[in-house]
Amino acid sequence: MSKRTVAAPKPQTDDGWPTDSSKSQADTERVISELFKIATAQDGLLNLNRNVHLNWLVRLLFQGFPARYVSQDASQPWLLYFVLQSFQSLGVAFDPDTKKKAISTILAKQHPDGGFGGGPGQLPHILPTYASICSLAIVGHPGEGGGWDQIDRQKMYRFFMSMKQTDGSFLVNQDAEVDIRGIYCLLVVATLLDIVTPELVHNTFDFVRSCQTYEGGFSASSQPYFAPDSRIIPDIRPALGEAHGGYTSCAVAALMLLKPLVPPLHYPGINGQALLRWAAMMQGSEFSEGGGFRGRTNKLVDGCYSWWVGGLFSLIEELVGESTGESIAEKNPDAQGHGDDSAADDAWHDTDDFLFHKQALQQYILIAAQAKTGGLRDKPTAPADAYHTLYNLSGLASAQHRVYLSRKNIDNVRSRWVDSETFIPTDSAGRASSSETEAERQARRRETYVAAHAWQEDESASQYVGGKANRVNAVNPVFNLTISASRSMLNYFYGQSPS
Repeated sequence: MSKRTVAAPKPQTDDGWPTDSSKSQADTERVISELFKIATAQDGLLNLNRNVHLNWLVRLLFQGFPARYVSQDASQPWLLYFVLQSFQSLGVAFDPDTKKKAISTILAKQHPDGGFGGGPGQLPHILPTYASICSLAIVGHPGEGGGWDQIDRQKMYRFFMSMKQTDGSFLVNQDAEVDIRGIYCLLVVATLLDIVTPELVHNTFDFVRSCQTYEGGFSASSQPYFAPDSRIIPDIRPALGEAHGGYTSCAVAALMLLKPLVPPLHYPGINGQALLRWAAMMQGSEFSEGGGFRGRTNKLVDGCYSWWVGGLFSLIEELVGESTGESIAEKNPDAQGHGDDSAADDAWHDTDDFLFHKQALQQYILIAAQAKTGGLRDKPTAPADAYHTLYNLSGLASAQHRVYLSRKNIDNVRSRWVDSETFIPTDSAGRASSSETEAERQARRRETYVAAHAWQEDESASQYVGGKANRVNAVNPVFNLTISASRSMLNYFYGQSPS
């Protein structure tokens, strides 16, 4: 196992005026510093405690969640997704019986009117619908009992349209709030299932754009103002709330999903440089906070933002036009990855001019976020839970791997495209309605499929703190699914052959 020098964090200076927030900051820095000192005393040997985490996940999946999770009864699909995707990150496949039980559990939450609820008999809600479809992408398959053919796409589409607002936003469920997380979840589901239409995404780009704050990140929503004739006044649409890591992640991923559908393709009105600056500034100091990410300005670092912010940078590269669409090896044939257990692993090189400190984030997750009894956590003062386990592992993947939108893949996938049966929405009486010609539908579907499918792991750029034994699987930065899982579902619903 490779050794690495681990510098113990040092306290940040403050203004000498103690508050509850500054005390919490100091306490967090002290605990993180103690853990880094222990790691240093152990010669810097950093291990991902894979088997401990797997045993912890097995208990959750097969024995059930502890009593404290009863408050999340309306989030049952999320709990299942957290566990299933964590297994995927750790490289574990599922046996047929486990898949069958998971599929049955998910389908029990499909609502008769479309979409999925947080539990059996609960109202459909866009967020657990995302978790349900992503879970089916992991364990499902075509055919009887496979889950994919049992998804009622027509009712799903009608449910989504019933949540749509005139400003391009969506309610997350009946009589509920507008939230940019709901837009992201809806676009992921619609993209994976091939039910995107121009009507579904009308005005949605403008809504997402309006949520960018003066800091550069995105808030949960914006406030529309209407003219007397009910038209939205485009220049008066302030963001509601402060920039937040979770909202920003959802907003940027939503923009990527909308990219093939919104001309021109250069994100008009998005301040990409401010977004990049804000995201980079969310990483805590390596010397006082261990290199973890926070979700808002002046807040504490939290392991879940390893993904919500740490996983953003591949998307931001595309958004601001910094990505070349090439692997490191394509750009520089002499470049080498440093993922093996060799001397090269000790010589950390930012061969791709990474936009955040990947080494520091890996150290934070391995030193501060792992619970000894299994699972991963917010910070050392918090217990492990399913949510933080997944998003720490996803953040670890973003720090270990470079996943990019490959221009070579785009050309290859586009050249292999074969027109297939299209989804045309119907009303409850079965009457079809579409504003597009067949040729327009096929062209839109092709570009949506290509943009979602072409994300590629750059194996020449992988770098693992602690050695390759700490490797977790790379994920598609738009879906937070493994690349193979997202491609399988896309191939099926778009009627394309596997590459």
